[in-house]
Amino acid sequence: MSAPHLSHRNIILTGFMGVGKSTVGRILAERLNRRFVDMDAVLVERFGKSIPAIFAEEGEEAFRIAEARLCQELAGETNLVVSTGGGALINEQSRQAFEATGTVVCLHAAEATILARVAAATDRPLLPGEEEERRRRVHALLQQRRLAYGAIAYQVDTTNLAPAEVADQIIEAAAGDQEARGLNRISVYSPAGDYDLLLGNGILADAGRLLVNRGLRPGLAALVTNDMIRPHAETMAASLTVAGFTPTICTAPEGEQHKTLASVASLYDQFIAAGLDRQSVVIAVGGGVIGDMAGFAAATYLRGVPFVQVPTSLLAMVDASVGGKTGVDLPQGKNLVGAFKQPVAVLMDMAVLSTLPSDEFRSGLAEVVKHGVIGAPRLFTQLEEEGPVNLLQLVADAVRVKVRVVESDPYERGVRDTLNLGHTFGHALEQVSHYQMRHGDAVAVGMVAAANMAVALGRCDAALAARIRNLLERLGLPVSVAGYSVAAIHAAMAQDKKRSGKKLRFIIPQALGDVVMIDDPGDTVVQQAIASVVTSAAM
Repeated sequence: MSAPHLSHRNIILTGFMGVGKSTVGRILAERLNRRFVDMDAVLVERFGKSIPAIFAEEGEEAFRIAEARLCQELAGETNLVVSTGGGALINEQSRQAFEATGTVVCLHAAEATILARVAAATDRPLLPGEEEERRRRVHALLQQRRLAYGAIAYQVDTTNLAPAEVADQIIEAAAGDQEARGLNRISVYSPAGDYDLLLGNGILADAGRLLVNRGLRPGLAALVTNDMIRPHAETMAASLTVAGFTPTICTAPEGEQHKTLASVASLYDQFIAAGLDRQSVVIAVGGGVIGDMAGFAAATYLRGVPFVQVPTSLLAMVDASVGGKTGVDLPQGKNLVGAFKQPVAVLMDMAVLSTLPSDEFRSGLAEVVKHGVIGAPRLFTQLEEEGPVNLLQLVADAVRVKVRVVESDPYERGVRDTLNLGHTFGHALEQVSHYQMRHGDAVAVGMVAAANMAVALGRCDAALAARIRNLLERLGLPVSVAGYSVAAIHAAMAQDKKRSGKKLRFIIPQALGDVVMIDDPGDTVVQQAIASVVTSAAM
């Protein structure tokens, strides 16, 4: 991988012991022709004794004072690759000093991986004793440092990566940080054109510049939003104006019940009134409904104009805004009219989630859990325990699952169907509820039904189905519904767009990270799965 042109800002690697800081740091320094500084090695030289001896003879406090001074000293230099000790940036002043003059990247790994990597180490004063004592100590220290590590904008999981691959990700982090402080970039490769997912805090204020950097021509622009989230569109409009665009805010009603051809026709009228031409960009600022409608409008207005997604809900960030699927509903079913329209870019500003109602945020967590089941077992386990280190990392880990899938199947002709885990049941529930049930809530119940179906078919351990149900309940998501009959829900599936002819298709879990598609397991199996999540309903 060729390195992008980077400024002379330092690159600082931090994180727990055994995550690869020194090894990767040396690779980076050689690749970028920079001086490598291993802070622990410098401190050993200055004290004239090993780190265990420093702790034993001078005390940990003396070590931490010297470590903090060294952080301030190195932050005043440039063009360095620095590997810190595992506890160095627990000190907030040291972290802030490094962030002011460089890109700080926190490396992490699974606990079992860390233990395996440090098994033979004799120079770890905080890791004494036998294997079980070390395991408990590693777990305790990771919990103590979790918030400090989580405060760092760039996170790289080294568990299953070679050191050179870790170095690639760090170079990309430094390039993103150079474009906008704290900007995380995830590239999506598509036959219709590659694009970036841009994740960060407060990046709407930089939106105009970020879009110009991606080749959009300043000119007329339509921001499609609704009245509830108009303030976010106005923030973005101000940034676009500074970058030379002439933005117009176009509105559409909120709610799945309004995701119709009539609403899209209203957008066409607003585009024409604003004078949009074929080079004008349409920008969706909103949740999944706004993104679907604006994307379909962009795909069809003047036979297609540039499109940008700015999701403002958790659900839209981790799912609806990525992959190019757009569309509207018909009375007979959901998403029956649509088109593939890949965006020029997707901007995900974590700051907007602070204004999201709690029930909407919770609904979005269903799609996060779904991605954990499909392809991110560690994310699933983190959600079962203390959760990911920060909100940006949660979104990034979840969306990477979808990126991997859509890159391998951009037009939904095979493996991409796996992203519909829980959706055959979920879409039917939305339809029978006349779209009063939130999409994420319906998907949560649908995942429970799909897992129960897998158990009934002998394809899944009952313990995994219980874990899925328990996690969804723990997150405050519904795992059953009342007030609808099994027959009505089953009948609603007849219009599901994922069917093959008259055969229904279901995605079921076999294990964490292993889901499969099955064709029509039979009415009895389907009805039993529905009945397992419907309370007080007759077959």
